[in-house]
Amino acid sequence: MPYLKANDISIYYEVRGDGEPLLLLMGLGGGSSMWWQQMALFSRRYRVVAFDSRGVGRTDQPDAVYTMGMLVHDALGVLNGLGMAAAHVYGLSMGGMIAQELALCYPNAVSSLVLGATSCGGIHSAVPPQETVSQLSNLLNIPPAEAARVAAALTFSHSFIENHPDLIREWLMKGAESPPSLQGFKRQTKAIASFDTYDRLPQIKVPTLVIAGTGDKLLPVENSRILASRIPNAELVLLEGAGHGYMWEAADEANRTVLDFLKRQRSQPSRASA
Repeated sequence: MPYLKANDISIYYEVRGDGEPLLLLMGLGGGSSMWWQQMALFSRRYRVVAFDSRGVGRTDQPDAVYTMGMLVHDALGVLNGLGMAAAHVYGLSMGGMIAQELALCYPNAVSSLVLGATSCGGIHSAVPPQETVSQLSNLLNIPPAEAARVAAALTFSHSFIENHPDLIREWLMKGAESPPSLQGFKRQTKAIASFDTYDRLPQIKVPTLVIAGTGDKLLPVENSRILASRIPNAELVLLEGAGHGYMWEAADEANRTVLDFLKRQRSQPSRASA
């Protein structure tokens, strides 16, 4: 299995396809296996890279405080370790937070930006109900069967769960291929808690697509409107009724939107630097 060393940890990664680099950054507690649909589709046009973030799956899970800056340097380390000058960057949820910081701190490493179901964090963000936060925080402390039910209910709309049980099962199976440790999940959660890009968002100069479902229970859709209003010339696409897991729930429309956006962009030639 492919591993590379970055920031004193061993990171598991997957690469598929040829063409311009496209880096995929998964959300809280999720690993590279969660991008299975996008890896298959996007790799027809791009050299697609996904990896297990620290605390998740086959990547090291050090017993230390995680910061958003640390997670950003892990992502940058993957790019540099694979010899990529720059990449289109698609981040989902927490991955979208990492993507924002990557574009702000290392703009030459980012050709274009796709921010999916994510937030700027801080006091300007729209927060979910406390019950939702509690359910998410408690996921790894309850029996697996109950955790699967709660995770699906937080991620997808009720109608999608009712009408697509096979896809829900596949989603759960893919998540089980690269699960977080309890420690890793908690460390990532704390890194999110201190995240805030609101004041710096106007500094993002790369072409940006903001995409989300209007029925998102975890990161309310208002967060995407805030991002699109603060990032210069950002495009905003909202998928009616889809939940936090819009990229599975509205897969055809979401993937087509992202590919259409990427097709209009061009990679930057400069090399990423740590």
